[in-house]
Amino acid sequence: MALPILSAAARRLEGKVAIVTGGASGIGEYTAKLFTSHGAKVVIADIQDELGQSLCKELGPSATFVHCDVSNEAHVKNVVDHTMAQYGKLDIMHNNAAIVGPLIPGIIDTTLSEFEKVIKVNLFGPFLGTKHAARVMIPAKQGSIITTASTASVIGGASMYAYTSSKHGVVGLMKNAAVELGNYGVRVNCVSPHITSTPLARSFLNMKDEEFSQFYSNIKGERCKVEDVANAALFLASDDSKYVSGHNLFVDGGFTIMNTGFCMYEYAK
Repeated sequence: MALPILSAAARRLEGKVAIVTGGASGIGEYTAKLFTSHGAKVVIADIQDELGQSLCKELGPSATFVHCDVSNEAHVKNVVDHTMAQYGKLDIMHNNAAIVGPLIPGIIDTTLSEFEKVIKVNLFGPFLGTKHAARVMIPAKQGSIITTASTASVIGGASMYAYTSSKHGVVGLMKNAAVELGNYGVRVNCVSPHITSTPLARSFLNMKDEEFSQFYSNIKGERCKVEDVANAALFLASDDSKYVSGHNLFVDGGFTIMNTGFCMYEYAK
């Protein structure tokens, strides 16, 4: 999806340097594109080498790619070290990479190995990303760390055990880090989207993009799109949110405030 060319005055990340994990596809891909359109240099960290390199060619000199398994600390450290070596600073760390895991709703049928695999990517990954971003942001006394959570970060029953546990976990991680790192001028937040049509979600649910129209919330005719999530991340990454830290920003059309089992407004339609 092509983005409009912005004037220098309209760019909200001019001169900033960002890392986007899971940046080769889905929400991360659109976020990388949006960040570069707003003047940032972006390091795309992903295990999808071909997609990541192809995206960098599309974005030109504003983007570089580094192979990274976010559950591997040596990989995460390398991404941050690469960024510092190439650009001399890190302003934005977007812990976006995540997996869903197998469709196993019952706890009895969920194996420890399956649970651990999701936790390693979805919770250990943001922990490592936050840790190594903090390593270089603390001396600089500035920075914004963002983790992609989910509506599953505050409700139960919307996803599998491992995914729900991991997304609750990253919110706790974010809050702790926000308290500590605020002492050094570093802001830490989460962005929590409703279910979004990404390659991962389409593959997991075996659904086409147009079928995601069923996942409306309480905003009639609207559903969550990658650009909605990326725009929220842009806000948290930019100086527009300089007094926002420790916040879990929902991009869910009000989904998490609704009791779908009982809603008096259903009868008013």
